[in-house]
Amino acid sequence: MSTAAPTSSPEPPEFIRGSLIPALPDDLAIHCVALLPRAAHPSLALVSRAFHALLCRDPDLLLAARRRLRLSDPHVILSLRPPASASPLFFLLLPHPGWPPLPLPPPPVPVSSSSSVAVDGNRVFLVGGSVSGVPSPSVQILDPRTKSWSVGPRLSSPREFAAAVAHSGVLFVAGGCVPSSPFWAESLNLSSPDAKWSPVPSPPHFREKWMHGSASLAGKVLAVADRGGLAYDPAAPPSEAWAPVSPILDMGWKGRAAVIGGILYSYDYLGQVKGYDPDTDCWSKVEGLEQELPKFLCGATLANVGELLYLVWEGKWKGKGKAKGKGEARSMVVIDWAAIAVTKAEEGQLTGKVLSRDTIVFKDMPKGSAITHCIALEL
Repeated sequence: MSTAAPTSSPEPPEFIRGSLIPALPDDLAIHCVALLPRAAHPSLALVSRAFHALLCRDPDLLLAARRRLRLSDPHVILSLRPPASASPLFFLLLPHPGWPPLPLPPPPVPVSSSSSVAVDGNRVFLVGGSVSGVPSPSVQILDPRTKSWSVGPRLSSPREFAAAVAHSGVLFVAGGCVPSSPFWAESLNLSSPDAKWSPVPSPPHFREKWMHGSASLAGKVLAVADRGGLAYDPAAPPSEAWAPVSPILDMGWKGRAAVIGGILYSYDYLGQVKGYDPDTDCWSKVEGLEQELPKFLCGATLANVGELLYLVWEGKWKGKGKAKGKGEARSMVVIDWAAIAVTKAEEGQLTGKVLSRDTIVFKDMPKGSAITHCIALEL
């Protein structure tokens, strides 16, 4: 891949200036660091305070240099809801051991954790939610590269606990509002900056109010509710676009899910990671994880991070010390994660292998904070 020459950029902070590579100007030193794979950055951050500041505390210059070079790596955005607040806080994570969380600014509309998320390219869409207990029609767009939010076109119907999926350049939203609403399902063309929400016709007898999971699988948009699930095929004629999902899929899909290689993965209430194959209409347990992961993972969620199954859960503080450890435990949250490579045998058996695993400490988050969203994207 060809790389562009470094261009003029803002002056680095004083604690970085002239300290990265003393023999090189700052912009050229940042250019050199940007060429390195992100997996090397946690180790590089240990070299000096200047490198730690550039990579962990103020990475804006580095991310800007990587954008100019058209380089990208999988990242994870994690949102946590403090126990005394309805609105979650967002953090940017690099899925490599030793990488600290980078706080992101809060959304301009402080919606609750009943909002839904969808990803298109490097944009994160925060859809609906509630403000002071009232469902919101807001659509908020996060650009993690610039750590900034913008406001998108308002939904035609306020909603919370909706299904939201970005599929083939279109954002589909369904549920989370009164089932009799003519805008129970609607879509937004993400390729047009002036696009407005358009209603998606749907049979009234298929509509449910609350949705607890959604995904794009085999060319269809899937959404599961408390009673049954729905599949929407955007390429089908309107009269044939909606259909109930397979009962087998519906019975096995519990909450957050991720799609990798045409398989939908879910973490069930029995503490098992399972994969659903739409070709065989069958769930299979991912074997080989029993000895590598705890028996039960609290608040577990899944994401597709660079075609690896990224499993995130709420961990426990294992620090040493009595008084100090207890004080720290009251003002921090521990999140564990594991990156899993899953292989599929010819007979359909799924086998997983944990490639890496780490514990992340959120020092300023109060104990009892819960995972609300886990989103993967390329940056």
